[in-house]
Amino acid sequence: MGLVLFPGDGDTGSPDVSWSYTGFELFRRWLAQAEGFALDEMHGFGGQRPWNDVSTTLAPLLNHPDDDGPDLTPVQCAAILPRLQEIADHPQDGNTDPPLQRHINDARQLMVVLQLCIEKDVDLPFG
Repeated sequence: MGLVLFPGDGDTGSPDVSWSYTGFELFRRWLAQAEGFALDEMHGFGGQRPWNDVSTTLAPLLNHPDDDGPDLTPVQCAAILPRLQEIADHPQDGNTDPPLQRHINDARQLMVVLQLCIEKDVDLPFG
């Protein structure tokens, strides 16, 4: 069982990105670290730090239930996309660590899905 993020356009041929629940947790931890905080210190992830205490356009993705909750809107997708691209494009100084490369590949797949949601003006469901 896992999690799939896909454009809510009803087209089963649209690109998507998927993770195991553990893989998605690791991906979000990597993104939070890139934003300068630890996910496990945040409310809802074992910590007490409120989400309004961090400034990141990735918050709707990071602070989202794994497989429930509201879909992300095209406006939220448009806010997330540039920062996700910056993180994925950040020079890795030759680091070929397989988990890091997986996160970068996942970020790039998610960027394709986000771009499609923006272009088609459709939500991004978590399924």
